[in-house]
Amino acid sequence: MSRLKTSFGTCETCNIRSFLTSDWEKYNHLVMEQVGYASAPQSLNAVFAALADPTRRAILSRLVKGDAAVNELAEPFEMSQPAVSKHLKVLERAGLIERAIDKQRRPARLKPQPLAEAVDWLEDFRKHWSTQFDQLDSLLDELKATEKKDDQHE
Repeated sequence: MSRLKTSFGTCETCNIRSFLTSDWEKYNHLVMEQVGYASAPQSLNAVFAALADPTRRAILSRLVKGDAAVNELAEPFEMSQPAVSKHLKVLERAGLIERAIDKQRRPARLKPQPLAEAVDWLEDFRKHWSTQFDQLDSLLDELKATEKKDDQHE
């Protein structure tokens, strides 16, 4: 049985830092592009990877209320400021936040554009499933009507 060569690094195609399976990771990207599944912008990979962590989602929720420095963002979590800074770097690389320089503070600010792009991409799926559920509702209504007619004839 062959072993996959693995490493921890940044995927060259989607720019996501993760555990990679070298050749297999590259092959997967090639297949996705050839088959047409890679229609979403590559930047979405980084956005969804950043959103996968509950701490980063909580940080984004806090930033909806306004800019905040690392020490403010670290308060509700049981983690150090350097740990929160690492989360902020992931969010910044994904384009979800930007860091300003204000004297000795570096407040984080939410950048809504990448989230808007993710919502736009997800909208196609929402429309698809909404249509599917509407069709299912219609079918169930027909079945109930047929069942009701059958009960009346007995």
